[in-house]
Amino acid sequence: MRAVVQRVLSAAVEVEGRAISEIGPGLLVLVGIHESDADSDADYICRKVLNMGLFPNENTGKAWDQSVMQRKFEVLVVSQFTLYGTLKGNKPDFHVAMPPQKAKPFYSSLIEKFCQAYTANAVKDGIFGAMMKVNLVNDGPVTMQLDSSTMKDSSQPRNDTCELEKDGEP
Repeated sequence: MRAVVQRVLSAAVEVEGRAISEIGPGLLVLVGIHESDADSDADYICRKVLNMGLFPNENTGKAWDQSVMQRKFEVLVVSQFTLYGTLKGNKPDFHVAMPPQKAKPFYSSLIEKFCQAYTANAVKDGIFGAMMKVNLVNDGPVTMQLDSSTMKDSSQPRNDTCELEKDGEP
């Protein structure tokens, strides 16, 4: 599961000219669901989004200190299958995104997880599968990306550095 998380002063979702959801200060979360995602992926994204220290602590002056829950701000979650899009030539391909008939109930369960982990009236969402207009006033701007596949890979050793040649030169 992928999430693009934006710190916002406000955000709103509109469908067919009608306001569906809106929030004040908080986080706008665009969510893409991979065909192989499971409950553990949703748990990871929910936990990370709600606990990310993206807000300043007004008492201490620390810039990256408090979560959306600590500040009692709102969360707007919007499904966006295009987060798993790739290009085949110039044409987008979404074959690794979860098919809509499976993704819709999965997305609903993700929203429920957010509501249970936080405060239900502080969690808003769009309409799954609808053509939505998402309006936001970015705060910062602050934008973070999450991918639950990093959670799955965390048990595997990672080698993010260049390997050295035999003579010690890179």
